[in-house]
Amino acid sequence: MTVIGLTGGIGMGKSTAAELLARQDIPVIDTDVLARRVVEPGQPALTEIQELFGRQVVDADGQLRREEVARLAFADDGRRRQLEAIVHPRIRDLWLAQVDGWRREGKRTAVVVIPLLFETGAATEFDSIICVACSSASQWQRLVARGWSREQIEQRIAAQWPAQKKIDLSNYVVWTEPAIDIHAAQWQRILEHL
Repeated sequence: MTVIGLTGGIGMGKSTAAELLARQDIPVIDTDVLARRVVEPGQPALTEIQELFGRQVVDADGQLRREEVARLAFADDGRRRQLEAIVHPRIRDLWLAQVDGWRREGKRTAVVVIPLLFETGAATEFDSIICVACSSASQWQRLVARGWSREQIEQRIAAQWPAQKKIDLSNYVVWTEPAIDIHAAQWQRILEHL
């Protein structure tokens, strides 16, 4: 089985790429989805996050207040790294288990979407790494469209490696500026090559 790591900066098109691949019946797992799973009520990570940031990060229903955690974590690099130390190993265990399951099922190709693929040292787990990228201006437009403030955008961009560094370390790059059909055509060429 060919295991592809899909990465890229925030707002650069990872979710769109994942949708395009899933439409081709390629198994895709998004670590952002897994990140939500590891902090569900009753999960040890939720307790550890509450111990790190305080009771205010869990609402009356026992759900993690993600926006509050993001506000606190991105304002303090040390606490952000502590948060990452709580959730990243758990997320990695889940996607590795999913990849093993796909391998047992005899899947030919599988994709794991990991925004912090290089930052978390996961590169060695993949046969090929594909980075989605766009211009800084497009990235900002996309993040502003999410309703994020300038400060939120700057904090999140600063928490990741620069896009060029990810591009340089990847096997392939999909440029997400053009229309979706061109985006899809880039993926088709890469998948045919793989």
